[in-house]
Amino acid sequence: MKRFTGAMGFYQDQVVPRITNVALGGREIARIRRRVTAGLAGEVVKVGFGSGLNVPHYPREVKGVRAVDPATAGRKLAARRVAASPVPVEYAGLDGQVVAVESGRVDHVLITWTMCTIPDVEAALREMHRVLRPGGQLHFAEHGRSPDPRVARWQDRLTPLQRRIYAGCHLNRPIDRLVRQAGFRITRLDNFYLPGPRTFGYTFEGVASKA
Repeated sequence: MKRFTGAMGFYQDQVVPRITNVALGGREIARIRRRVTAGLAGEVVKVGFGSGLNVPHYPREVKGVRAVDPATAGRKLAARRVAASPVPVEYAGLDGQVVAVESGRVDHVLITWTMCTIPDVEAALREMHRVLRPGGQLHFAEHGRSPDPRVARWQDRLTPLQRRIYAGCHLNRPIDRLVRQAGFRITRLDNFYLPGPRTFGYTFEGVASKA
């Protein structure tokens, strides 16, 4: 749940990364991280690097990671994980909507629990599509809009409050549709609810290829 904006307040920059580091650091989330990072190789862009919770799960086939994230607290929290990893990590910008990487340059893009907070998520997905080489893949794990109308109605009701509390986080974004609209072809998609309130836990976990 990382926010991408040109200017960040203290809460978004210093507090939210610490909340996210704890909230998304549990065992169930770690299992999802292991699955979604499987198959990564070569050069990878990680949009929403945060506190580096994915770093321990990078396969040895990954040659380097370009990290995109606006929060300075996230970088501090990530420092120990990055230092302990055999995979080199370099920061490549602050804004997922304008990725500072050449077109067609990377083999994979990884994004986890981040699409919910990017203000212009459509622009960010177009950027992910742009930086991938032909045939490159987007690996994603995100929460979003439930297909259950009752749950979706509550997501719509609670999203304005959620956005204020969690730095712009939307509960109701249709992740699969957004990925396809950016020009990707989804090759694997698993949907499920995380333990806890269904309003917050409907998950999209998958892989999409650059057409």
